[in-house]
This record gives sequence, structure tokens and C-alpha cells, in this order.
Amino acid sequence: MLLLFAALIPLLGAIWAFRDKDVKRVHRVTAACVIAGALLASAAALTGAEDFTLLRLSDTLTLRFGVDGLSVFFILLVSLIWCVVQFHAFGYMKHEGAEGQFFGFYMLTYGTLILLASARNAVTLYMCFEFMTLCSMPMVLHNGTESSRAAAFKYLGYSTLGALLALMGFFLLAAAGNSLEFVPGGAKLAGNPKTVLIAAFLCVFGFGAKAGLVPLQMWLTEAHPVAPSPASAVLSGLITKGGVIAILRTVFWLFGAELLKGTWVQTAIQILAIVTIFTGSMLALGEKLLKKRLAYSTVSNVSYVLFGLFSFTAAGFAGAFLQVLAHALAKDALFLCAGNVIFATGHTKVAELKGVGRRMPVTMLCFTAAALSLIGIPPLAGFTAKWYLAVGALEAGAAINTVGVVMLMVSAFLTAFYLLPIVADAFFPGRDYVAEEPCEVALTMRVPVIVFAVLTALVGMFPARILDFLSALSGGLL
Repeated sequence: MLLLFAALIPLLGAIWAFRDKDVKRVHRVTAACVIAGALLASAAALTGAEDFTLLRLSDTLTLRFGVDGLSVFFILLVSLIWCVVQFHAFGYMKHEGAEGQFFGFYMLTYGTLILLASARNAVTLYMCFEFMTLCSMPMVLHNGTESSRAAAFKYLGYSTLGALLALMGFFLLAAAGNSLEFVPGGAKLAGNPKTVLIAAFLCVFGFGAKAGLVPLQMWLTEAHPVAPSPASAVLSGLITKGGVIAILRTVFWLFGAELLKGTWVQTAIQILAIVTIFTGSMLALGEKLLKKRLAYSTVSNVSYVLFGLFSFTAAGFAGAFLQVLAHALAKDALFLCAGNVIFATGHTKVAELKGVGRRMPVTMLCFTAAALSLIGIPPLAGFTAKWYLAVGALEAGAAINTVGVVMLMVSAFLTAFYLLPIVADAFFPGRDYVAEEPCEVALTMRVPVIVFAVLTALVGMFPARILDFLSALSGGLL
């Protein structure tokens, strides 16, 4: 019941936020509901909530939830980030307006992510995945401008298309008489082997739309520039990982690594991941809008995760999960730092950021730490993740994995080229720079970026317990 209440409390808070016109009270309700939901969800995750059926649609269609290792990892990550980002949003959303609307959907999205991470069969996973899209889309639409409407409907369209492709894969399995319940290591699937592989590809490719997999990635670069920065942070840091959760469940709990290893599905997804890594990095190089450049970076970095998972090695599996964590922390820091800059200066383009490090030193130091982590500079979290991704790929041995390792290195160099010039111009604007007054944001908006920057360093320097947890998790899956 802890798990159910963890999702129900933000739902009730959202209803309150939609109806209440008092902004301060909305902030208090949001903080109380998200923190209470996070505590309950974390308690359920750490104590091991038993599986339960919420609704039985038929003998074969049920809504079932429970907690396992994957649930623990994502529930704790989502809860941490959602609690931290909300305090930044309390300050940032002052100049966006309609705060009750924003925080209402912010809480609804949190509840659906908790349920998504806890889904115990394909039907439950699909329904939670769709609800996650519907609840998060209004945060992209928040400003109500023509560009935000276009971006929101593109987000909805691509996400729905991806979900429908995945649903087709589930239909193919169900038509052959297969159970869609999740089993560690994969269920024993009946039916024509070729049809099963087609179903697997449809599921991974479809859910990959949320993770920004080429060619279904274009919603990301449209949604981030128009969404409020707190929304961009959770979209990039966590909503994209909703696609990763769905892929993990279908690959390791439904089809099984043994069934997919060495097949055309493994090769196809690895090729798509490598192409996505390169495409995102190259497009980020030439992008002039700060948040759009960070969005292209997300396209590239989330596909590291898929590449690592489809190496089907213990090291690649660990690297993929570390990349989920490292990217979430770093990208949340970057988008919140971008929000601080926009809030204080109104600047949205990379060329306008010269000297901003002198005006906002705390914000830009945190931006620097997060950027170095994405590049893969030790001892930050991004380096640890990339190390295990490379080791896992080389252990797998196939030529495509070697190509992937080379692409990881190329992408790291490209990331340095599109992020470090921002840092250099921010702190060393040149002799022609005319000094301006300091404009650092309030403490409530600085502390969240500091928290993420510090966590990025701590995860990179002390990954041992996380690796032990991931080793135990992968033991029954590979």
C-alpha cells in the first residue's frame, strides 16, 4: 500500500494545485506532497513491497505493481531529482506564471513515473507509459505560445507513435498465446522465432522514441527550448529514462537477453544507438540556442545507455545504469543552470553568455562541473559510466561494439567542443568585455544546482556500492 499511496498523494496534491489560486499555498502543498510521496515510495522500494493487482480487466489483462531491483534504482533516482527540482521551480516559475497549472502536472508526472517503475507486466507498463506522456506534455505546452503548442503536439505525436509500435509488438506476443507478465531473465515465449524477434524490435524501437532514438528523436529538440527550465530538467533527466525503463523491462524481463543475443535485433539497435550518439553530438556543435544545444546533447547521451544494454555484458549493463544516473544528475544541473541564466539575464543564446561566469559564479561553476561530467573527465560520474560502457563493449567482442567504443570517444571530444567554449566565454570573455553588475539568483535556485554538481562528483568518486547493487541486479538477467 505504501507504493499506491506514494502515487496517490501527488495526485491529490495536483487536484489541489489546479484549484488553488494562492501561489504560496500551492508551493507548500507541492513540497509536502512530493516529499511525502518520495518518502513513501522510497520506503516501499527499500522494504520490498509485494506485488499486488490493482485492477483485473480480464483473466489475462491486469494492472499489477510491485518492487524489484530495477524499481528500487529508478524510484530512488526519480524521488531525489523530483524533490530537488521542485525547489528551483518555486523561484523560476515566478516569471512564467500559471504556477498552479505547472505544479499540478509536475506532481501528476511524478506519480506516473513511480507507477511506471513498478509495473509488473506489459499491459501495466504500456498504460503507465502513456499516462506519463499525457501528464508531462502540458509542461511543454505551459507558455501557450504557438511554438510551445507545436512542440507539445510533436512530443505527443512522437511519443504516441512510439508507444503504438511497442503495442504492436505486445499484440504479436499475445496472439501467439504468450503471457505478458515480467519474469527476471525473460519469459519462455512461444510462437515463430522470427515473429518474436520482430516483436522485440518493435518494442525497443517504439519505446526508444521517448529515449530520443533516431529517427524518432525530433520531439526532444523542439520541446526543451520552449518548456520552462525545471520542466526541461526533468524531461531530459528523467522522462527520457521512462523510455529506458520500458526497454529494460521488455528486453530483460519479457524477451530475455539470451533470446536476443547475437540476433539482428541486437545489431540493429546498436547501430541505431551509434548513429544517434553521433547525430546528437554533431547537431549540438552548430546549435546557437543554449537549451536546444543541451537537448541535442541529451539525444546523444541517452543512446549511450541503449548501446551499453545491448552489449549484453555485466560491465555494459553496469555502465548503462551508471550513465542513467550520471546523465540525469549532470543534465538536470545544466538545464537548471540555463534556467538561472535566463531568469537573471534573459539570455537564451550561446553567443550572449560572455562574461556570465563573472556575474553568476556559483551557477556557472556548477555548469562547468556538469559539463565536465558529460565529457567524461575523471573523477566525475560521467567518466565512470563511460569506462564501464567501453569495457563492456570490448568484452562483447563483435566489430559493432568496437565501432561503438570509438564513437564514445568521438562523442566525448565533440561534447567538449560544444560545452567547453560556453564555460571559457563565461569566465574569460576577452579584453573587449564590459564588466556588468553581478546578478546571481536567489539561494533557493542556487542550492539545487549545487546539490546536483556535488552528487555528480560523489557518484564518480565513490561508485562501489552502486556497482555492487548493479552486479546483483544483473546476475539474474544476463
